[in-house]
Amino acid sequence: MPATPSPDPRVDAYIAKAAPFARPILAHVRAAMHEALPELEEAIKWSHPFFLLEGKPFANMAAFKAHCGLGFWKGGRPVADATADVTDSAMGQFGRIETLADLPAATALRQLIVEAAREARAAKAAAAAAPPAPRPRREALALPDDFAAALRAQPAAREVFDAFAPGQQRDYIEWITEAKRAQTRTKRLEEALAWITEGKTRHWKYKDC
Repeated sequence: MPATPSPDPRVDAYIAKAAPFARPILAHVRAAMHEALPELEEAIKWSHPFFLLEGKPFANMAAFKAHCGLGFWKGGRPVADATADVTDSAMGQFGRIETLADLPAATALRQLIVEAAREARAAKAAAAAAPPAPRPRREALALPDDFAAALRAQPAAREVFDAFAPGQQRDYIEWITEAKRAQTRTKRLEEALAWITEGKTRHWKYKDC
């Protein structure tokens, strides 16, 4: 059985420095998190206490001047509670928490935590099972006139260039057209023709790096 993660002393320090009204709220939320999900880890992110589920942000709490906030996360972003009346995203899903009475009852809070973990794990599993998103196709670039003329003058280079994949052709075209000085452009054209004739792609130097 895996060991229960140790409390993060930085969270202890955060709670100790919070306003007197906030300390019991933060301590109560912290205890509820670990009672519901003993495997949760603690961390400080963006200056606030976070609870991590399998290494990813799961929930966070924060103390402000006159209230506390609590929110669950999914996929790295806070998840809104459809039943909550949230007018300030900084408050989290439970609105302004000024006293323990503003939180759900202990049993209900633990159930919310368990359900949030179930949803987070389901979302993670669905993302892992989903096919990767197709890579957007980049439109082909037109050959600049000087590059086209140089290729026509060297049929061997033209034959190799035409056999390159569209992305490999694009690498050469972009490299040449991005030259800011005419002298630089001419030099790149000469180098490109020499490399292409040898069957080399634009980034051949880094192929085996």
